[in-house]
Amino acid sequence: MENETTPSHFYFTLFKGYENVRIIYFLLAVVVYLLIILFNLSIILVVFKEKSLHEPMYLLISCLLFNSLYGSSALFPRLSVDLLSKSHSISRPACFTQIFVIYTYAISEFTVLTVMAYDRYVAICEPLQYHNIMTQKRTFLLILSAFSWSIFWMVLVIYFSIRLPLCGSQIPRVYCSNWSIVRLSCVTTVSNNILGFFVTVTTIFLPAGFILFTYIRILIVCHRGTSEIRGKALQTCLPHIVNFVTYSLASFSDIALSRYEPGKILSAIALMISLEFIVIPPLLNPLIYGLNLPDIRRKILSLVVSSKNVLSS
Repeated sequence: MENETTPSHFYFTLFKGYENVRIIYFLLAVVVYLLIILFNLSIILVVFKEKSLHEPMYLLISCLLFNSLYGSSALFPRLSVDLLSKSHSISRPACFTQIFVIYTYAISEFTVLTVMAYDRYVAICEPLQYHNIMTQKRTFLLILSAFSWSIFWMVLVIYFSIRLPLCGSQIPRVYCSNWSIVRLSCVTTVSNNILGFFVTVTTIFLPAGFILFTYIRILIVCHRGTSEIRGKALQTCLPHIVNFVTYSLASFSDIALSRYEPGKILSAIALMISLEFIVIPPLLNPLIYGLNLPDIRRKILSLVVSSKNVLSS
């Protein structure tokens, strides 16, 4: 009975039917992962190398990009192995480890975006008090809180999930998700559902509400201010707005997908939706911030020029 209710391995079912094109998907996954590493790591190195960029806004951008590297590392290496494998199985410890990393990434994305919204709110609405409020110590504490919040909730979620006796081992995804495991339970999952609802509200909807509140306040200040103030506000806030909207849509799509029973939607559509929140933001974020923020763009261009000069000399 123990072997039946505590499977040692789980099996991903969305890989079925793609055997003839798995090499293409493998190469695509490798290319996307390498681009994510290149784009995000480049901006992180530029921010930490240039002392002029050691400001709260740029440090928070670096944290967001680091989180992208952290989250994508839980998906792409394992996905690449599964694309070349025939079994598509994952051990129980590895599955829960993947759940922990992917979902701490997902929650941290919202919490870091919330801290970034607060930073922009203070910079635009309280410009004279900005350096007194966003001190180095406070910035560090906000960053620490953003990541600690996600770790706390995911430890609690996994604790409730890992105790469930399971009557199955098939996961209709290409990675381990918490709801896919809970759905396999042999017993009632009311406590898991309540906890999941509470975590969703406190880690997604509350941060989203706070971000919307800050931008309402920013819009009011910009409306009353000069065209120069509006231009600077748009320049620094637009990347954050695009990032927030993109990630929110991708996250809500994944949440909606998790509530469908397997087989009710086409596997190709399920595959794309399930990967959106962990593929699109890590690719899009560095491009948004690297191209739209002039300080970062100038430093990247100067770094590229200096590298060319070194190679040509």
